[in-house]
Amino acid sequence: MNTWNQVYDPFGNVWLSTLAASVPVIALLGMIASGKVQAHIAAVLSLGIALFIAIVAFGMPTDLALRASAYGVALGLFPIGWIILNVIFLYRLTVEKGWFATLQQSVAGITADRRLQLLLVAFAFGAFFEGAGGFGTPVAVTGAILIGLGFSPLAASGLSLIANTAPVAYGALGAPIAGLSSVTGYDPYVLGAMIGRQLPFFSVIVPFWLIWVFAGFRGMIQVWPAIAVCGVSFAVAQFAISNYVNPWIVDIGASLISMGALVLFLKTWRPATIWISPALRGNDPSIGYTSEPRPAALGAGVPGDMPRVHTGERTATSSEIAWAWVPWIVLSVIVAIWGTGWFKGIVNPIFTWKYEVPGLHNVIMKVPPVVGTAHPEAAVFNFTYMSFTGTGVLFAAIISGLIMRFSPLRLITAYLETIWVLRYSIITIAAMLALGVLTRYSGVDATLGLAFAGTGILYPFFGTLLGWLGVALTGSDTASNVLFGNLQKITSEQLGLSGILMASANSSGGVMGKMIDAQSIVVASTATGYYGQESKILRFVFWHSIVLACLVGVLVMLQAYVWPFTAMVLAP
Repeated sequence: MNTWNQVYDPFGNVWLSTLAASVPVIALLGMIASGKVQAHIAAVLSLGIALFIAIVAFGMPTDLALRASAYGVALGLFPIGWIILNVIFLYRLTVEKGWFATLQQSVAGITADRRLQLLLVAFAFGAFFEGAGGFGTPVAVTGAILIGLGFSPLAASGLSLIANTAPVAYGALGAPIAGLSSVTGYDPYVLGAMIGRQLPFFSVIVPFWLIWVFAGFRGMIQVWPAIAVCGVSFAVAQFAISNYVNPWIVDIGASLISMGALVLFLKTWRPATIWISPALRGNDPSIGYTSEPRPAALGAGVPGDMPRVHTGERTATSSEIAWAWVPWIVLSVIVAIWGTGWFKGIVNPIFTWKYEVPGLHNVIMKVPPVVGTAHPEAAVFNFTYMSFTGTGVLFAAIISGLIMRFSPLRLITAYLETIWVLRYSIITIAAMLALGVLTRYSGVDATLGLAFAGTGILYPFFGTLLGWLGVALTGSDTASNVLFGNLQKITSEQLGLSGILMASANSSGGVMGKMIDAQSIVVASTATGYYGQESKILRFVFWHSIVLACLVGVLVMLQAYVWPFTAMVLAP
């Protein structure tokens, strides 16, 4: 079988080759940010540009480029599109029966303050779904819940994306760390522990950042005790579990501890002013803010004086509220089971279709300096359809639908309606993954990575941003780790830096790219019904993503060169 070696400097000029490699990404983000091109059209056009660059500039054989793109489409549909389709199906069922409105009321029963609802739902609850399922599940679920609570589509989308950062490195029961370990050869427990010495700083920062973006500095300061309880409890648990237990259950454990700590704290503390407007600060001046001060007789800090929140014409009973949570409890339990190794070990040997993509599998050679020794790139589509997270979500939706007394016929018609509603989003996600897979197999992404690797003493900072770029390109911290993990190891060893530090930094920096990757933005717009407005979401989160990624880079620089931060770095 003839093989093709990737070429990382096709023009014999690093700057020109890097510029050519960046064109598809710049085109994609530019079209989405402009607001003049719909996301699904932008994705397809960007894929066409990437095909041209890969074939003409990087010399990739046309048949390989087309096969890689088709492989990417399959990966976009399964598991990513499969998750989104079934999460939205469940959401639409709960809306149709009115259970979602009751869920809104129950969250308001914990706190009527929009800032605290945001902490509870977007950060803590979202982290649980990141840990259990990952791959877009948390943004889809929290975005839908925030819409149900009355948040605007832009607020629900953008804030869910910002919140879904610090937990990402341990998402899907540690899938990013497993991927990083597989390409670097480092112990996943050591990698998980090192990441657990980076991200807890941001697990404290992100909740404050989230509320600052939503409510402004003054609005954030008013609820700082609750933010501190939420963030610090998560950060401490994240550090402890990752360093002293294992890297697989970090998000699930930390999210449950954070949710529990916040709910208990809110039983004894309330802000002096209740923020009851769901409007983003500065998003729409005509809306402004609505707050409700405490009755003077009750005084500040006395619980139980929240405004009553009604759903429809009456307040739901305790029994109705309990039932409203059942679909989401069912979803949480099933997704958690679906993510475990023992479940996969039972079903995968039976329900798996392993397909080696003909003419692509082991045909493309990844060569030095991206890897130590040349090796072929596998292209195997493992259609583990029963253990896909989306399959678990579908089971949860069907079980919940039957509990809500939907007829089998109505479940089928509702599912078909959901497919139709999501048709453009599914096309977008498929095209996005095709673009990401094509850049990987063509070597375009490695060209960008090598540009970052040539930054010398500043490599700890720019190497962290390489992880950010990887997630922005692929939409996955796992994919970014597989893509650049070995490059991080090789480059850091050549520069006399810790390979463990920089491999971990790839994952920690990558989490901040999660909010701007086109796949996540499409998931957010789909979950919130904000179709065709992806440009607004991208513009809303873009600078937050860059600034937070740079802050991670600064921390890694300190860990590389400055005591006492250097004492935090683990040996292989």
